[in-house]
Formats: sequence, structure tokens, C-alpha cells
Amino acid sequence: MGNSATDYIVHHLSHLTYGCLPAGFERADGSIVSNAIYTIAQNAQEAKAMGFWALQIDTLFWSLLTGIIFCGLFFCVARSLSAGVPKRWQNAIEVIVEFVDKNVKDTFHGTSCFIAPLALTIFMWVFLMNLLDLVPVDWIPGLASASGIPYMRIVPSTDPNVTLGMSLTIFILLIGYTVYSRGVLGFISSLTLHPFQHKNMLVQAILIPINLILETITLIAKPISLALRLFGNLYAGELIFILIALIGYYQLPLHFTWAVFHILVIVLQAFIFMMLTIVYLSMAKDSH
Repeated sequence: MGNSATDYIVHHLSHLTYGCLPAGFERADGSIVSNAIYTIAQNAQEAKAMGFWALQIDTLFWSLLTGIIFCGLFFCVARSLSAGVPKRWQNAIEVIVEFVDKNVKDTFHGTSCFIAPLALTIFMWVFLMNLLDLVPVDWIPGLASASGIPYMRIVPSTDPNVTLGMSLTIFILLIGYTVYSRGVLGFISSLTLHPFQHKNMLVQAILIPINLILETITLIAKPISLALRLFGNLYAGELIFILIALIGYYQLPLHFTWAVFHILVIVLQAFIFMMLTIVYLSMAKDSH
């Protein structure tokens, strides 16, 4: 792992990466790769050499695990629903569902059978991924190193691949829902006839390229800002936990204080991601 603070930080911020090393590459142990091989990267240079198609195994594992926990928990509670006094888990799930449902009804202008389930899925999945940031930073990487695994980051939302993947999915839904609600011509007109309009046809024709540039930038900025907001907040929180851990035995008061504050960040970022998704889809539903 290394002895210096820099080595410690780099280790804790490195992903367990699997990909293809090109022929002729010199590995961390000094060996030369004779033929291209698929393997796990042993350092940042190997991960970089693997290129775009490399897989970050830890991100995939923990994001799938949190998704399975979310689905399994809600499925088990749904199977054991009772009309009497709700049990502890049933009561907690009902509070979450009612909270999400209320925000969807207050924000989404229209009727749709998939907006509320989508919002609930986003809120719970992002919340559970963010919640992993409260696990002490040395526990999982330490266990992984003891097992011979070089790296292990457990917070998927600190990986821009996850946040961008989720936001791009929302972006595709946004375009699809716009076309579904307004039609293809309506989608094109939303990009070319707004925000500047004029009754004179010649002037309007001149304004169309300007509108297209402005609306395209606005449209593309939505998923990028959605992804970077979540990534930036959780990455900063993880980095602060790592810096606090460098203090040593005197870290506990600071660690506890930051953890308490970070709980608000965890919930708030899940809520913001959900609400912006609802708002964007509601804007796609509106005719103006």
C-alpha cells in the first residue's frame, strides 16, 4: 500500500480495474507483456493502459449489491404486508413510498405509471450507494489487501462512470418521453422555436440556429450537471474521510462529526437526483 500519505490516498482512491494490457507493456513487477492479456491492474499506470473498455470491478459489484439489497428489501416487505398495525420495516418502507409519491404528485404535471416507481428506484438506489461512504475507510480496502486484492473502493457514486451512466439513462428517458408526449415535430420545435420567437417568418428563420444551439447546450447540460453534482459531493466526502484517517488515533472526534454531517449530504444528494429527474420529465411533458 505504501508508507507515505500520498501512497495511502492514492491506494484508497484507486479502483479494482480489469482490462486488456497491450503487448509490450511493462508491468508493475518489471515483467514485459509478450501478448495482449486480460488481467487485473496492479497500479494506476496499468489501469490507464487498459483504456476506455476496462471494467471497474469494485464499482460494478457494490452498485449491483446495493441494487439487490433495495429490491430484496422492498420485495420481502411487500410479501409480508398486513392490514393491521405495521411492523417496523413495513412502517419505514411506507414512509419512504409516501414521501416519494407526494413529491411526484407535487412536481410532475401529468399522469404516468412509471414516474413514481422510477423516482423511488433512483432515491433508494442512490441513497444506499451513498450510505456506503459511512463505512470506515480502512475496513474494506484493508480486508481486500489482506486477501490479495490490490484495490477496493466501495462507494459507487464516487465513480463518475456510475453517475454519468445513471444520468445518461435519465437523458435517454427525457428525450423518449418528450417525443412520446409531443411527437417528433414537437421535439424538434422545442429545440428550434424556443426561447426566442418572432411573428415575422424571416426573423424566425434567422433565430432557429440560435435557438438550436442554446437549447442543445441546455439539453446536454442536464445529464452532465446531474452526474457531476452527485459525483463531486460524494467524492469530496470520501476524500475528507481519508484525510481524517491520516490523523491517526486522534481521528475519532473528527470522524464522528463529519459522519453526522455527511448523513445529511447522503440523503440530500439522493433527494436532489430524484427531484431533478422528476422536474426534467415534467418539463418534457409540458407543451411550453
